[in-house]
Amino acid sequence: MNAKIDIRRFPGFSFATYLCLFLLYTPLIIVMIYSFNDSKSIMLWGGFSFRWYEDVFWGLEAPKFKQAAINSLSIAIGAAVTATTIALSAAVAMLRAGHFRGKGASLGLISLPLMVPEIVTAVATLIFFSAIGFASGHATILVAHIVFCIPFAYLPIAARMQGIEASYEQAAQDLYATRFETFRLVLLPLVLPGVISGFLLAFIISLDDFIITNFVKGAGIETLPTAIFGSVKQGIKPNIMAISTLMLLVSVVIVTLSYFANRSGQGKK
Repeated sequence: MNAKIDIRRFPGFSFATYLCLFLLYTPLIIVMIYSFNDSKSIMLWGGFSFRWYEDVFWGLEAPKFKQAAINSLSIAIGAAVTATTIALSAAVAMLRAGHFRGKGASLGLISLPLMVPEIVTAVATLIFFSAIGFASGHATILVAHIVFCIPFAYLPIAARMQGIEASYEQAAQDLYATRFETFRLVLLPLVLPGVISGFLLAFIISLDDFIITNFVKGAGIETLPTAIFGSVKQGIKPNIMAISTLMLLVSVVIVTLSYFANRSGQGKK
């Protein structure tokens, strides 16, 4: 009998784990703490204050960040909706259409954006848009984000669909339901938690993306990450820490919702 291996008992595992957690989360905690600093200096503590959060919404740079936030939200919603729709269609084809020629290649193509470095994707996308004469702007960001977000939406949908037995759909078709009725009334409700999880993941990936956006956005278009980067190049200001903290909280909330949506779906299988 093969004994189960508990990786936590390996020498040095605990130290490596705590070290990684420290390096990952300590900078985030420091940014959050100093976003409440009353001082203009990012190094000296001047007391607890919400002045920089007020500056984000009503300060001199507020209109710039407001427009950037609107751009980010509109692009993220459009990219997440489109990517989730494509991912759902791909999951149905991969898991419910049986074997077809090129199935393995299609699955690899869907997963490709996860394996290719993001900087390579950004450069390739920019070259492609330039080659076909697609003017940089809001549309180029949206198209690039849709392509990049598809695998993030596909993974939770496919994982959920793999846990659903085909007998439910076969029973519906035995009762004279059409394929579309079987999908709409049987498969879609069962896979819906995965769809919600995939949508939320695609949304937050698009909302937080900087590298691809910075390459394809063109002049005059800013999203929140690129606007923050532009401000940081002129010097780190306390209001940037406040914006970063708000984005971090939004990301944590959305990822948490995605986790519980997927977990809820698994519990009801």
